[in-house]
Amino acid sequence: MSSLLIGKNAPHFKTKAVVKGKIIDEFSLDDLKGKYILFFFYPLDFTFVCPTELHAFQDKLEEFHKRGAQIVGCSVDSWYTHAAWINQPKSQGGIAGVEYPIVSDLNKDISRNYHVLKEDEGLAYRGQFLIDKQGIIRHQLVNDLPIGRSVDEALRLLDALIFHEKHGEVCPANWTAGAKSMKPTQEGLLQYFEPVK
Repeated sequence: MSSLLIGKNAPHFKTKAVVKGKIIDEFSLDDLKGKYILFFFYPLDFTFVCPTELHAFQDKLEEFHKRGAQIVGCSVDSWYTHAAWINQPKSQGGIAGVEYPIVSDLNKDISRNYHVLKEDEGLAYRGQFLIDKQGIIRHQLVNDLPIGRSVDEALRLLDALIFHEKHGEVCPANWTAGAKSMKPTQEGLLQYFEPVK
């Protein structure tokens, strides 16, 4: 089975989640249709690289919200473990202050359906999926366990998707908001490479 989910509907799920310290019995990405979604997996609560990532996403949460995007995290831990971790201070390795939803994938079906489950250890790789307003996956990234991701890069990719949807132009290498884009034609490419006068 292919692990590539680009251009496909984001796999459906309904499960428990923790939002601002409260347990939600039925959480689904379907409830967020009409928003961009940055859905990411991390290996385990109460670990080492993971809290740095969850705090990094929280630090940029308003930037995502300004763009009409919702961040959602997910791991194979129980909702009780999520709730305990979110009540632990940052100074003690916890994620107190994280406000976006954290999904519980206790039976590992979500990780499996998104092709990020590390079967031999029963936990998820650091998967990341950018989902558009129609629920289609437009970007996916999977890091191995020891390699933390870049939240700034996640924002850049969201900006690129929004720009493309709004203007129809494409975003070349290292594009950032406000930088030069190009028309998706041979002429557009040649114009892009024209020296600045």
